[in-house]
Amino acid sequence: MKKTKTVYVCQECGASFPTWSGKCSACGQWNTLVEEKIDRKKHTHKTGVKTTYTRPLPISKVKKEDTLERISTGIGSLDEALGGGIVKGQVLLISGEPGIGKSTLLLQVANNISEKRKVLYITGEESAQQVYIRGERIGALSDNLLIMSETNLENIISAIEKENPEFIVLDSVQTIYSSEIESAAGSVSQVREVSGKITELAKSKNISTMIVGQVTKEGSIAGPKVLEHIVDSVVHFEGERGHAYRVLKVIKNRFGAAGELAVFSMKDRGLEEVKNPSSFFLSERPEGQAGSVIFPFTEGSKPVLVEVQALVSKTVYAVPQRRAQGLDLNKLSIIIAILEKYGRIFLKDRDVFSNIVGGMVIREPALDLPLALAIASSFWEKPVDKRIAAFGEIGLTGEIRSVHYTEHRIKEAKKFGFDKIIVPASTDIEDSSLIKVRTIGEALEVIKNVKISS
Repeated sequence: MKKTKTVYVCQECGASFPTWSGKCSACGQWNTLVEEKIDRKKHTHKTGVKTTYTRPLPISKVKKEDTLERISTGIGSLDEALGGGIVKGQVLLISGEPGIGKSTLLLQVANNISEKRKVLYITGEESAQQVYIRGERIGALSDNLLIMSETNLENIISAIEKENPEFIVLDSVQTIYSSEIESAAGSVSQVREVSGKITELAKSKNISTMIVGQVTKEGSIAGPKVLEHIVDSVVHFEGERGHAYRVLKVIKNRFGAAGELAVFSMKDRGLEEVKNPSSFFLSERPEGQAGSVIFPFTEGSKPVLVEVQALVSKTVYAVPQRRAQGLDLNKLSIIIAILEKYGRIFLKDRDVFSNIVGGMVIREPALDLPLALAIASSFWEKPVDKRIAAFGEIGLTGEIRSVHYTEHRIKEAKKFGFDKIIVPASTDIEDSSLIKVRTIGEALEVIKNVKISS
């Protein structure tokens, strides 16, 4: 009897090893190596197959395609974030925490598209009856929307070839398995095989496809990085369960700009797009309270005004607490150190808590300046003028550095009445509403000296 060959594959990076070890030497993660069988079922291959040769052309001779035919999702802000809709044959990977609303959003999109096109919704996590119950709640019961509850890849491919849909939803890739691979569903080998076969089929038949990818406890997409490289677009769906809003961020997009976002509000009948996110996030902003600064946030060309809050209080512990929600804790520690050295704001005996209101998660460097000003405001117990907004990166020597999309941020802030915008001194835009600062010390002087508007 032939002995089955096995390898140990890292579930984080996909590297394989002949023996097990506690730590993956490729990515450095602990306890991620899982034993997988590598024997495939044997296939007979025809010999003497004719091959075709496509002559490469100089790039100057390649004809430009005037327009890429796009399919509207029926949700304006989502179409805008994707660059005008979903391109025919595009494969899009959507990730997010469990229960965040991915399946609800995809069912709404599938129902909208089914008004004009044949749609196949494949669910590996739920039964067809469960999808029907959700569809009944959100009003997604189109006869042109086909539901298939299946986890076998070969059966799914067979159904796609027979039904010939124009749009596919696969929920989720980690629940689907190929009988040609011996390992369990969700393993690196299975995820790689399933995503590769589905992408190949979508491209060959020009079928637009949305694939759901589960996430790890750190929030990254589960499975090997090759999964993100195979697909055309990667979007992340995020938000706190206790908040009504959800944000969809475009991380990668071969048919449009990356970094765009769309904001949704969770309602009883599904997700509803928020056409003016800045108004949504500022609607409950407290006035006359210390520790609050408005920040024009953007990862793409569409800026959103969010509120950055900080709370500084006398500590009762030997070691003061540092807590951050919606931003990196390491960033908070760095900003505190900069304020102590260059702002003469000593926080060694103070607890510092920071928060991005609404549950938004922000990782861009332009957050540095509004975060520092919010901490200083709370420390001094002096409110920041309600007409002030701020953005800029802070260097370790206390200098304020320029950031991208400056013009977009300024325009959005002025649109909502912020006529005093603290910006890096290197900003080349001339406007009476701009307050240009070179160092964190200058920025702190601004909020100390500006008279509070009534």
